[in-house]
Amino acid sequence: MMAPRNAFYAQSGGVTAVINASAAGVIETARRYPKRIGKVLAGRDGIIGALTEDLIDTSKEGAAAIRALTHTPGGAFGSCRYKLKSLDESRAQYERLIEVFRAHDIGYFFYNGGNDSADTCLKVSEISAKLGYPVTAVHVPKTVDNDLALTDNCPGFGSVAKYVATSMREAAFDVASMCRTSTRVFVMEVMGRHAGWITAAVGMADDEATPVPLLLLFPEVPFDEGRFLESVDANVKRHGYCCVGVSEGLKQRDGRFFADSGVRDAFGHAQLGGVGPMIAALVKDQLKLKFHWAVADYLQRAARHIASKTDLDQSYAVGKAAVDLALRGENAVMPAIVRTSDKPYRWKIEAVPLAKVANAEKMLPRHFITTDGFGITAAARRYLAPLIKGESPPPFADGLPRYVRLKNVAVKKKLAATFDV
Repeated sequence: MMAPRNAFYAQSGGVTAVINASAAGVIETARRYPKRIGKVLAGRDGIIGALTEDLIDTSKEGAAAIRALTHTPGGAFGSCRYKLKSLDESRAQYERLIEVFRAHDIGYFFYNGGNDSADTCLKVSEISAKLGYPVTAVHVPKTVDNDLALTDNCPGFGSVAKYVATSMREAAFDVASMCRTSTRVFVMEVMGRHAGWITAAVGMADDEATPVPLLLLFPEVPFDEGRFLESVDANVKRHGYCCVGVSEGLKQRDGRFFADSGVRDAFGHAQLGGVGPMIAALVKDQLKLKFHWAVADYLQRAARHIASKTDLDQSYAVGKAAVDLALRGENAVMPAIVRTSDKPYRWKIEAVPLAKVANAEKMLPRHFITTDGFGITAAARRYLAPLIKGESPPPFADGLPRYVRLKNVAVKKKLAATFDV
C-alpha cells in the first residue's frame, strides 16, 4: 500500500457564518483515514498560502478545537481574493504551486469557495497533470450569493437568508411602531452582484401570519424609478410605512449598476455598495418622506448566532463529501447538494464536474419573482423555506458567543526560493 499523502485545504473569497463547518468536515473526515491521508495542511489566506509556502499544520489542533469550528464564523485559516491566471499568462504561478506541493508531499487539493474558486480548483487539476505531478482536486462549494451552477443551493446562503429575513421582519416592527410621527420608509441593502437570491430571502420577512408592506429590488429586474416611487407611496398611504430590500447589484435600464463605484476587485468585478442610501435619498427627494437605511454588509455573512441548522448541516456535509470523493479517485469535481423533496425537505450529495461549474452563474429564476417585479412567488417561498429552518446557536458565556481561534502553527518551510503575490 502506498504511503499516505498530505492534503491541502484553503478558504477563498468572502467567508460565511458556516464555512468553518466545511473545514471541520474536511479535517475530521481526513483524520478518519490515516492510512490514506497524512496531514491536512491549510493555506494561510487561501491559495496565497500555497504560493508563498505559508502552510498551517492542522494536526497541531485537538479534536475539540476542530469540532468548535462548526460554531465559529469567518475563515479560520484566512481567505483571499486572488485569481490564478492561465498557464500561458503565468506559468510561474503553477510551477510554484507544484513545487510547494511536491516539497510537502501534497496529493489532495480541497479549495473551499465560490465561482472563481471553482475555476482555480479546475485549473490546478488540469495544470498539475500537465506539469507531471497529478493532484486530486475537489472543490468545496461555498457562497452566500447562492449562484453556483449544478447545486440546488450553496453552503453559506441559508444562514444569510435567515439573517436578512429576520432583520427585515424585526426592523418592520420597529418602523411600524413609529411611522405616525417618525420614519415612514426603511431601506435595507443586501449582497448580490448579479443574482438576487439574498434579496428574495428578504421577502420571507413578510408572510400571512406577519404581513409587512415590503418591496424588493432585484438585480434581475431593471430599476423603474416611477413604478417604484408609486409603490412606495401607495404602501405608505395604506399602511403608514413601507420597507424596501435592495440588492447591491441593482441595475438601471441600460444595464449599468445603480451604485458602481468604478473600483474593481482582484477578479475584475465592480466594487459595489451604497445603493441603499441612494434609494433612500430618492424616496426623500421625490416623496418627501422621512427614512432610515441600513447596509447589512459583513453582518449578514458573519452572523453565526442565527445560522440556519440546514445550512450548517450541508456545509459540514460538503466538506466530508469532498474527502470521500477524493479517496474514491474522483478528480475535478464538486460535491453538489441535490434536493429530492420539498415537503418533507430531503437532500443528498452528488459529484458534479467542475468544468460545468467554473465561471458559470445561476441566476434567480424569473418565476420566483412576482409579475410586478417587487416580490417573491409561492415557488420562491417553497424553495427558500427549508434552507432557513432550524437553529444551532453557538455556546454563550457571559452573555456573548464563544468562538474558537486556532493556534495555526506554521509548517516549516522546505524551499529556499520565495514567491511574490
